[in-house]
Amino acid sequence: MEGPKLDLEKGWKMYYSSIVIPKAQNTKILLQHGGEGSNTMHDEDKNRRFTGASKYVLDEELAKIVNISIALEMPLLLKGEPGTGKTMLAHAIAEALNMELIALNIKSSMKLIDTLYQYDTLTRLNDSRFGDSKRDVSNIEEYIKMGKIGQAFVSEERVVLLMDEIDKADSDFQDDMLDILDQMEFDIIEIDKTIRAKNRPVVIITSNAKKDLSDPFLGRCNFHHIAFPDPDMMREIILVHFPDISRDLMDNTIKAFYRLREIRGIEKKPATRELINWIRALNTDPDFRVKDLIKGDIPYLGVLFKKSPDYVVAQDSISRFRM
Repeated sequence: MEGPKLDLEKGWKMYYSSIVIPKAQNTKILLQHGGEGSNTMHDEDKNRRFTGASKYVLDEELAKIVNISIALEMPLLLKGEPGTGKTMLAHAIAEALNMELIALNIKSSMKLIDTLYQYDTLTRLNDSRFGDSKRDVSNIEEYIKMGKIGQAFVSEERVVLLMDEIDKADSDFQDDMLDILDQMEFDIIEIDKTIRAKNRPVVIITSNAKKDLSDPFLGRCNFHHIAFPDPDMMREIILVHFPDISRDLMDNTIKAFYRLREIRGIEKKPATRELINWIRALNTDPDFRVKDLIKGDIPYLGVLFKKSPDYVVAQDSISRFRM
């Protein structure tokens, strides 16, 4: 016989701050309900679309694949080198569509069951030993807490579920996870209860391509490779973050930045976030002059290179070239 029904919604939602989203151009795809076995979306969700972000420069092809993935209710797998904005895209989508973001940061040691729910046996044992808790120790449901996927399933509203760095997990974890997302349900074996998703989440999966993903996994996802921004797109990104930046400073920091990325022997190349932080550092320094960059001086090298061997290689290279 099924025990008392657990109110799974309370206390487990986690909210993530993200960025304000304005309208962008050229994206025409509307969100539509679809997917066998999924619940009916709220009326206000049906015609909404993702069109960009105030702090996230979006190209048309990426906007299309995001919107069609939401419409088809399929996970979207994003690949690209670190710093290309894969994770921030999920934040942007959540803010744009006014949805909660639930982020699951994948670890190599992570077990799939922990992403669904956790049974807190230790707390139950302590409650039974000391008897000073208001919980009913005979009711196991009071000791069940939802993991990240579980939180997304029990949410009353549709959410964005980010599964960050899936390539850290083994292939069994990857395939079993997508089985759960296909079925939109899982069992809590301790209480013989099935949890079914109230709303199908928008699923964004990121990978840094450290190892190959299985063919069955790839077959269940839509895919987009986010390339590192070229100098023209990088100008757009910088203008979003620094609308009042001088043309001279922007041109010379971009030129220096891409030159530094070409240095041989660098393990971790500086990414977009490093460039933004570098410009912020230069703007903060009252003694900095753009002509220093033109002469080949690169201040605050530690903002761009975070590993000691890379820092040393960059220092040595800078002494041999001029911007």
